[in-house]
Amino acid sequence: MKILIVDDDPLVGQSLQLLLNKEKDLTVIGNVTNGQEAIDFCKEKTPDLILMDIQMPVLNGIESTKIIKRTYPIIQIMMLTTFKDARNIRLALKAGAEGYLIKSNSIEKMAEQIRALQSGATVLTPDVLQTLMQQGKKGLEQLTDREVEITTLVGEGLSNKEIAKQLYLGEGTIRNVISTILDKLEIRDRTQLAIFYWQKKHNDT
Repeated sequence: MKILIVDDDPLVGQSLQLLLNKEKDLTVIGNVTNGQEAIDFCKEKTPDLILMDIQMPVLNGIESTKIIKRTYPIIQIMMLTTFKDARNIRLALKAGAEGYLIKSNSIEKMAEQIRALQSGATVLTPDVLQTLMQQGKKGLEQLTDREVEITTLVGEGLSNKEIAKQLYLGEGTIRNVISTILDKLEIRDRTQLAIFYWQKKHNDT
C-alpha cells in the first residue's frame, strides 16, 4: 500500500515514515507538512492512503480532506492526530475520512488499522468510539422532538419512503429534515447517523 504522510512536525513525519517502511506491505511515498501540500502531491502521484494530521498551517487536515475526497474519492484518508474531542472526530468523518487514530497508538496498532481500512472497514479505535458515545446525549439535545423521532427511525433501518408513510409526511420533507439533522450533529451521512443512534442507545442502557 502506498502511503502519504501529512504532518506539520517534520520529525513526526520522518519517524512515521521510517517505522511504517519496515512493514513489508506498506510503503511511504511522500511526506508533506500541510494540507495544501497534500493536495498538490495528489496531483502528481496517487497514494492509496493518506495519514492526515488535523491542526496544520496553510490548510488544516479537515479542509484538505474535503477537497481530496471530492477530487480523488478513491484515496482513503486516516486522520492521525492528538485531538480526541468529539467535534473534530465528527468533522473529520463528515469531511470523508474513513478512519480516525490517535498518535499515541503503537506503530503495530497503526499498521493493523491501516490494513483494516484498506479492507473496507471504517476505523475508529475504542478510545475514539468512547468519545463519540459520551457525546451522544449532548448531541441529541440539539434536535427537535420530530428530528429525534426521525433519527430513531433511521437508526431502526427505515427508508425515507417508509418514514414518510409512518409519519404522514412527504419524502422531500424527510430528506430535508435528515439533512438538517446531519448538519446539526456534524455527521456525514445516514449510515453515520444510524451508528450515532445505536451508540446513543447503548450509552443509555
